[in-house]
Amino acid sequence: MIDPRRLRILRAAADHRTVTAAAAALYLTPSAVSQQLAALEQETGHTLLTRSGKGVRLTAAGEILLAHANTVAAQLERAEAELAAYAGGTAGEVTVAAFATGIAEVLAPAVARLRDDRPSLRVRVRDAEGDESLPMVLDGEADVALAVEYRGAPREDDQRLARVPLYAEPFDAVLPAAHPLAQAPDVALSALAADDWIGPYPGNPCHEVMLLACELAGFQPALTHSSDDFRAVVALAGAGAGVALVPRSALRGMELKDTVVRPVTGPAATRRVFAAVRRGADRHPLIRPVLDALALAADGLSTR
Repeated sequence: MIDPRRLRILRAAADHRTVTAAAAALYLTPSAVSQQLAALEQETGHTLLTRSGKGVRLTAAGEILLAHANTVAAQLERAEAELAAYAGGTAGEVTVAAFATGIAEVLAPAVARLRDDRPSLRVRVRDAEGDESLPMVLDGEADVALAVEYRGAPREDDQRLARVPLYAEPFDAVLPAAHPLAQAPDVALSALAADDWIGPYPGNPCHEVMLLACELAGFQPALTHSSDDFRAVVALAGAGAGVALVPRSALRGMELKDTVVRPVTGPAATRRVFAAVRRGADRHPLIRPVLDALALAADGLSTR
C-alpha cells in the first residue's frame, strides 16, 4: 500500500528539482525527505528518482506515479471543499499571493467587495512577483495565486492547478520626452532597436514579455538598466537613460515626468493575468467567492 503522505513529498521533489528545496517547501529536513522518498521507492518497488549532483529528476516510473499523485491531491482538495460546504463554509481565511499591480488594480477592489458581501471571510494578501505565486499555491503557502503567463509557467492543462482567466493588458512604450519618436502617435518596436533599454530582471514575467516582443520585432534589446519596480523604470526613462515597455495598468496614477507614453504597433506585448488554485479547491465555499470577486474586479479593469 502506498502511503499518500509520501506522494506529497514526491510532488515537491518534482516541482523543486532538489531535495533541499523540497524540504524547505515542506518544512522538513533534507534527510527526512530523502528517507520518505526511499520508503516510497520501497513501497512501489520502482526507482522513482535519479540523482545528479544536488538535483533530482523523475524516472519514467516516477512520472507515472506523479500523475496519480496529482489526481489524489485534486480529489483531496475536492473532499475538503465538500466538507467545508457541508459545514456551512461561512467563516474563515483565504491567503492570496499577488504581484503589486495586481494587488492595486484587482485584488484590493475584490477585498473591498468581499468585506461588504462576506464580512466573515478574511483575505490575507501576500506580495509576490508574477512567477512566485504559483509555487506558493502548489506548496500550500497560499490558497489563490494572482499570476501572469510566462515562459516556463505551468501549462493551462496542468493537472495540479485550476485557472480562472482575468484580463489581458497591453504594454506601452515609455520614452524620454526628448526622444526622436516622442511626438509620434504610436511607436513600432523595431524603431527602438538601437536604443538602450530599461526593464525588469530576468525571471520576472514582464522581462520575458519584453524579450519576446522585441524578438518578434527582429532584434534583441540592449538591457542597460534593470529594476523590478516600474516607478524606477519610468524615472530612469525620464532621466534619458533609455526606453522601456511597461504594462498599461502599472502606469495608472504614476508621475510621468519628462517621459511620453505611446501605444506599440507591430508585435503585441501583452500581459495575461489569471487566478489559480490547487485543482479541486475552486469549489471550496471560501475560495469560490474570492475567485468570483477577482473576476468582477477584472471586468471593471477591462472597461476603463
